[in-house]
Amino acid sequence: MRPVRVAQWATGAIGKTCLRGVIDRPDLELVGLHVYSDRKAGRDAGDIARRGHTGVTATRSVDELLATGPDVVLHTPRLQVPYETHDADICRLLRAGVDVVTTAGHHFPRAHGPEREAMFLDACHAGGSTLYGVGISPGVVGERLALALTGVSVDLDAVEIDEVLDARRMPDPDFVFRVMGMGGPVEALDTGGELPVLYGKLYRETLLFMAERMGLVVEDVVPDHRVVPASRDLQVAAGEIEAGTVGSTEWRWHAVVGGRRVLSLSIIWTMEPDLPDYAGRDEWTVRVHGRPGVVMTLNLVEPEDPTSRTTAAQFVTAGPVLRAVVPVHEAPPGIFEPPVFGPYRPAPAPALQETP
Repeated sequence: MRPVRVAQWATGAIGKTCLRGVIDRPDLELVGLHVYSDRKAGRDAGDIARRGHTGVTATRSVDELLATGPDVVLHTPRLQVPYETHDADICRLLRAGVDVVTTAGHHFPRAHGPEREAMFLDACHAGGSTLYGVGISPGVVGERLALALTGVSVDLDAVEIDEVLDARRMPDPDFVFRVMGMGGPVEALDTGGELPVLYGKLYRETLLFMAERMGLVVEDVVPDHRVVPASRDLQVAAGEIEAGTVGSTEWRWHAVVGGRRVLSLSIIWTMEPDLPDYAGRDEWTVRVHGRPGVVMTLNLVEPEDPTSRTTAAQFVTAGPVLRAVVPVHEAPPGIFEPPVFGPYRPAPAPALQETP
């Protein structure tokens, strides 16, 4: 079989990791590369990826990218405000007949209602293409690992997922200070604003995907956020964070079923992992409350190669993207949803007996 023709979209930390993965795999053929900056446009993809010459030249033109005839685009731009920033590009690719694997949300469009889902389905059916949003979280921890874990339960009361990320090594100032909200006034996040809306839309998709697979009817998704000011002046990879500005964010939502908080998701990003609330905590913890109760922890191991400039966090996000290329390309047109075997589902109510 011929290799799958792949184009890479964006070459930030995750994009470059995906780009190297495509170049290194014999079953994938790199045919195109889309970049956002003039500095990268015109360069060979191998030069950007720290690999040998590929003959694939980076372009800022979507028309030029489509002209390379990709089967699949690995769409890895930075998450942006508003959440819908990338919709037009994704729909254009899908309508052109190109499958899209994206890390910029879009994991479960149905979570936002039939109109949003229909927008992507229409584009998929027009082009005979497939859309899949994936990453480690959202994408794997809740949608695959936590759901699979619920399947050991005879009875289940609740599921809690906690993520605790040491964000000090995040290198991109625009992402850290604008999209993550670090280093800004605490009041700007405490009182709402664009970031709670952004992350509320992104992580709602995890909760509602889990709920649908578990046969749960969600009555509401309740936010429960907390912002922690930096205790001191901090020097991190992206720059300086002054004491008293945002040093940690705790994004948290609860899916309410039957009047109870049944699914809870906490996304904690901190520039001070040594604080008492965060010190010693695992990067991901999944707690299943029921019979039996189960706790699963997940931690990343940094590459042993001291010369590696790719972090474990970059590998763990790029890995699900690269694994998805062939299954998504082989899938029928539409929105690809990962199969989940045997998650917990409540027993159906007994059928009512008619009185003779």
